[in-house]
Amino acid sequence: MSTPWEVRMSTSRGMPYFYNPETKQSSWEAPEGLSSSEVKQLPGAAKYLSGDRAAALAAAQQDGKVRASHLLVKHSGSRRPSSWKETNITRSKAEAISILQGYADEIQGDPETFALLAQEHSDCSSHAKGGDLGVFGRGQMQKPFEDATYALEPGAISGIVDTDSGVHLIMRTA
Repeated sequence: MSTPWEVRMSTSRGMPYFYNPETKQSSWEAPEGLSSSEVKQLPGAAKYLSGDRAAALAAAQQDGKVRASHLLVKHSGSRRPSSWKETNITRSKAEAISILQGYADEIQGDPETFALLAQEHSDCSSHAKGGDLGVFGRGQMQKPFEDATYALEPGAISGIVDTDSGVHLIMRTA
């Protein structure tokens, strides 16, 4: 039986999902009507359904993808100047940069401190996961963010990166 379904890696959750490119439908659960042996034969299944999260992330990396966390500070000029913790962000870009520099000084390259500060202070909904954005490839993030992430070695933290969303510190995690 031929099926259009394939297995992909979610960029936001770092988890595999099922995708039908013909209908553009996606699902966290296996498509109805497919047996477990048919699911294992889907394109991408061998890479992403191994049950080993580390192996799945390694497979994504081999596809030219990266994983990163970030700490975002928005400002009044951000494309959407509001967040989970502040309905109307009025700080200037200079103030946002100053705040982010203070976080960078506190982090001092420590991934645990980065995650804690992102969880408490990031203006992105990824704050709930310590800033983790999951796995993503080229063309999925704003260009300055993408360029900065790909320029980092895994484990490294960027300087301040300016995008339409605000200013970020980025930690490449894979």
